[in-house]
Formats: sequence, structure tokens, C-alpha cells
Amino acid sequence: MSDLIPRACERVARSVQTMIGWIFWDPGALQRYAELGVAGPLGYFGSRGAPLAPAGNEAVVAAFYTINPVFVRLGLNMVRDNSTFDKMWDARNQAVIEGLTTYLDNETLKDIALLDADLWRAVEACEASGRPLFAACTEMERPTDPLLSAWHALNCLREWRGDTHMALLATAELGPVEASLLHSAWVKYPDDWIAKSRQWDERAITLGFESLRSRDLAEPDADRVSERGIALREAMEKKTNALTVAPWVKIGLDRTLDVIRTLEPPCEVLLKRVDETAGPRYQPASRIH
Repeated sequence: MSDLIPRACERVARSVQTMIGWIFWDPGALQRYAELGVAGPLGYFGSRGAPLAPAGNEAVVAAFYTINPVFVRLGLNMVRDNSTFDKMWDARNQAVIEGLTTYLDNETLKDIALLDADLWRAVEACEASGRPLFAACTEMERPTDPLLSAWHALNCLREWRGDTHMALLATAELGPVEASLLHSAWVKYPDDWIAKSRQWDERAITLGFESLRSRDLAEPDADRVSERGIALREAMEKKTNALTVAPWVKIGLDRTLDVIRTLEPPCEVLLKRVDETAGPRYQPASRIH
């Protein structure tokens, strides 16, 4: 069990990420945000960050960690100027239901909805201390629709794992750009790809490589992450998996495997949606490297 749960945790994390992440670029969601006066792509910040936004922009900036704060603040302020975070949250909920019922068959939707109770049991096993975005998400009203409720439980689990990973990045003294550079190299993307996708410019990336180079995490004569840097990122991923087993231990290995078997096939459908709406490298945590 001690070996199987971390391995299952690594596998289920991919499905959790994919079941949530497709909505970030979904045209139905972006259209709804635009109708609220929030430029479609910037709606990501107001919809995902809605539970924590009442604490202020800087709380959301801190939780999003690797994304350029200029764009986080811009998106949040656009919501404050033109709409409300509750409306953004509701708009995303509407887009989730529309998207899932459009892209997935009825039998799959029923199977996902049947996971609802166990997924919330898994959420209840997650320690909230030090995980602000997760904690804020758990305070949002739980949907009565079983399908949307199951999706929200998965969203909580995703943010819990994300908060845990961000804490590890901070402990390793990796700033947003450095962390992005290591991640990109670890998944075998061009070393600056993830940093650029999170809106960091060339100057910030150059400084990021200089910082990594000072710690022997980048090559001495090139803007390229070193083997030591990749090994550090690999170790942090394993540590993240080890620290996020609690919800799956709670529901047990057999039920965790049921979750995996239920979610993996529709996740392939949803990942194709990401390919179409964002691009084939986006959402790297969903991809097998």
C-alpha cells in the first residue's frame, strides 16, 4: 500500500488536472466572461481566483505563484471594474455544465456524477493549513447538481495539490520564473516555454537563468537548465506526490482506482479540447512525458 498509493496519486493527479483545466480556454467560458465585461482570456484570473479574491489582489497573486503578477492584477481589476467575482464563478459553472454535456456522452456523465460523495470524502481528508486557495474553494457553496458537485470536488483537490506544490517551490527558494524554467525542462519543452506561457518577458527569463546558474541549476555557458536542475524538479514532483496521498488513502486504493478508470477516458477527450483551444503544449501536467 505504501508504494501503490503514491503511484496511484501520481496517476490520478493527471486526471484531476485535466478534468478541471480544459475550462481555462473553453470558448463557452471565455464568451461568458466577455459578456460580463472581462476580456475572455483574462477571465481565467477572475473565475479561478474568485474564492480568494475578497482577500485582495495580492493574495491571488501569491496563490498563482508562477504567473506574471501584472496579468493577474489586470484580470482581477477588470472584474472589480465591470462585474463581480460571484458572477464570474457562476459563469464558469454554466460553462462547465455546457462543456461537459457537449463533449462527453451521457453514460460517462452519469459515472462522473456517481463519484461525487467519495470525491468530497477525499476533499475532507485534505489539511487546509498553508493552502489558501484550496481553503477558499472549500468555502464556496457546494452545487446541488451531482455532476457539477463532483467537478467542484475535483477542483478543490486540484487546488490542494497545487498549493502543496507551491509551498515546496517557496521552500526551495525558487521564484516564479526559475520554477517555470525548471518545469519546462523537466517536461522536455523548450526551457523558456512555460515561463513565456505565464507571460514572463525575455529580461525576466534571462534573470531567471542567471539565478539558476548561481546555484548550478543551469548550464554555465548557456540559457539551459542543467541535469542537476532537472533532477531537483523531479525530486520536487515526487515530494508533491508523497505529500498529497491523504485524500486517496481516505477513500482507499480500490476506490481511487475506480476514480482513475472513470476519469481517464473522458480526460483524453478534454485534453484534445485543450489542444484545439490553447495548443498542444498547454496544460503540461495533463500530458505524459
